[in-house]
Parts: sequence; structure tokens; C-alpha cells
Amino acid sequence: MAVLIRNATQPVTGTSLTALLPPTTRLLGLGEPTHGVEVFPELRNELFRHLVEHEGYRSIAVESDCLAALVADAYVTDGTGTLDDAMSRGFSHGLGDSPANRELVRWLRAHNERRPPHERVRFYGFDGPVEMTGAASPRPALTALHDYLASHLDLAHSRETLDELLGPDEDWTNPAATTDPTRSVGRTPEAQELRLIADDLGVLLTAHAPHLTTAGSHDDWWRAGLRARAASGLLRYHAGMADTTPTRVGTLMCLRETMMADNLLALVDRESLRGPTLAYAHNRHLQKDRSRWLLPEGWGSLAGRTLEWWSAGSITAARLGDQYAFTATAFGTRGSDVPRPDSLEGLLSTLPDARTVVDPARLASALDREPAPRVPADHTYFPLDPATTDQIDAIIFVRDI
Repeated sequence: MAVLIRNATQPVTGTSLTALLPPTTRLLGLGEPTHGVEVFPELRNELFRHLVEHEGYRSIAVESDCLAALVADAYVTDGTGTLDDAMSRGFSHGLGDSPANRELVRWLRAHNERRPPHERVRFYGFDGPVEMTGAASPRPALTALHDYLASHLDLAHSRETLDELLGPDEDWTNPAATTDPTRSVGRTPEAQELRLIADDLGVLLTAHAPHLTTAGSHDDWWRAGLRARAASGLLRYHAGMADTTPTRVGTLMCLRETMMADNLLALVDRESLRGPTLAYAHNRHLQKDRSRWLLPEGWGSLAGRTLEWWSAGSITAARLGDQYAFTATAFGTRGSDVPRPDSLEGLLSTLPDARTVVDPARLASALDREPAPRVPADHTYFPLDPATTDQIDAIIFVRDI
């Protein structure tokens, strides 16, 4: 069986990866199995350079705040600001501290400064403005959207009205609301009115698109749409934080995945005439099958409960079909965390190469039994599910990290 497994693999190169993808791919999801391990974003950088230089990719989207990413994109496309500023203000989740992310932004700037605007590679974040400790205030997105529309249209609501309804930002970002829904302002009468206003402004943005895109730039209109999605998404998320039912955590996960999917679909539409896009995030956000998570200790009364939700990748795949491809990454040994020999990662660890691209279809035909699920020592690592590899277009396996 070892020989048959080896026949399903190749050394990692950009060419060996793209050979497994549908030729219709417009969005390639490249997942990582855990956060904070530099080998995976370093691998992403290597593959993305190939995709840009040989496959016509013209954009990359990462699991980071979609609004903050506008700062990084301005730097890589137009040279606005500095590299340090792009890293400190252009990322969320602490991702600006990653050496691999810094190298990505540096390379993008160097690549773009030699090219005309229509050939420059864009940088996106596709996550909502949310963190594990809470969510941002909707003020920046909502007021920027209002100001953009007010410069072209007569609006029913003034900026002063918005400020009065929003109140102090500290009420929205109160970390206590993360665990105590009664501390959230997401379902106050003011928040409910703000949701209606955000919806109205989003409709106006679409209804007046012919005028707005000729009176200003199409890029300004697109960024206003990004802020409209962020404002509405944040207001829904804050309402979810105020939910007192047992389904609260699952609801918040669904809302975040929906924000991610909406942003991915919007940027694919924007990039449709320029080239495909690489999306980089955790495997769980990009996979095509239903996500499941057994909550570990530390989640109080929820510990031991299994949550299920549809990922951004599965939502996007439902819309794009074979224009969306998903590549999962996995690893074998990390310190004392060694996979069982009969697990999928254990079987792949017998391969001679340190890094391999695996064809899931050929791998399935090479196996004479279904591998045992891996139970990792570290709950931050989500192992491959042998039952769902048929929904993965390619697997990149790193034997040791």
C-alpha cells in the first residue's frame, strides 16, 4: 500500500498543485491546519509567487479584518504609507506580527511598483471586524458609508442621528459581552434602528450604482460596498452576542462565516476580469463540507458540546461550483504530537519527501481501509477527516514542523 500511496503524491511545486485543480478555478482556497505556525504562511508565499508569475493570479485574500486590509492594500498597490504602518494597521488577529505576512506584503509592493495599475496584485482581508474577545463598533464602517452616499445623494438620516444612535464605542467593544450576553448592546432599540438604516444605505448604494460609479470612481463605490457589508454584518453579529439562548456560540460562528463568504464572493466578482484569487485561512473556514468542533475544556457549560456550521468555503462553493477549489494542508509530527500509524497523517508520514502534494482521489483508491481519525495532542490542530477527503481538490502534507 505504501507504493500506491506514493503514486498519489508529488513534491510540492506550484505546477504540481495547479495540475490537480479544475481549469475553471477563479477562487483557490488554501487552508492551514492551525494558526501561528510560520511554515504554512511561508508555503503560501512560495505558492502564491508561482500563481502570480505563471497562472495569472492578481489578488490574495487572508483571514483578517476586511476594513483594516484597505491600509495594507493601499501600500502594496500604490505605495501609500510604510511597510511598518501596513503591518501594524493593515491586519487583525495579531497577523501583522507574522514574519511570513511581512514578507508577503514586502514582496507584493516590490512586484507592483514595476507594473501598471491594471496588472498590480491586490491585497484583501475577507474576515469581519471581529476578534475572539468581541467585535468592533459599527461606527467606522457605517459613518464612512453614510459620508460617501451623502456626498452624492440626499439622505433621510443625518450624520448626527447616526452618532446619537451609536453612542459610545466602548459600549460596542465591551469585552464582558463576549461571555455575558446581557452586557451586549446588540439588541437595544438604538441597535435595531441602526440595522434598518444600514440596510437602507446598502440598498441606496445598489440602486444608485449607475450614478455613483460615473460621478466618482468604481473603486470608491466598491469600497463603499465593503463598508456596507461590514456595517450590516457587525450589527447582526452584535445582535447575536446579545442572544441568551444555548445556540449563541453556534449562531456567532454562522454569522462570521457568512461575512467571510459575502466578502469572498464580492472580491471574486471585482477580480473577474483580472484573474483568479488565492484565499488563505484556516482549513475550517475554507473547506467545502460542514464544519464540526467539539468544544474543549475552558468553554464552561458548553465544554464537550459539538457545534456544527457551514463554512465560508462551503457557502462560496455552493455559489461558484467548480470555479471554487480547496487545498487543505496538514502535518505529521510536531514535537511529541506524533500521529498514530493507522491515521491518515500517520500513513502520509511514511512518504520520503518532507513536503508533498497529494491527489485525494488517487489516495482514496490506494487505501485498503479507511484510516482512523487522528486525535491530536493539541486541540488547536484540526486533523484531516478521512471521510471528507473527496471534497478536497488537493492536500499539501508537511511531514514535520
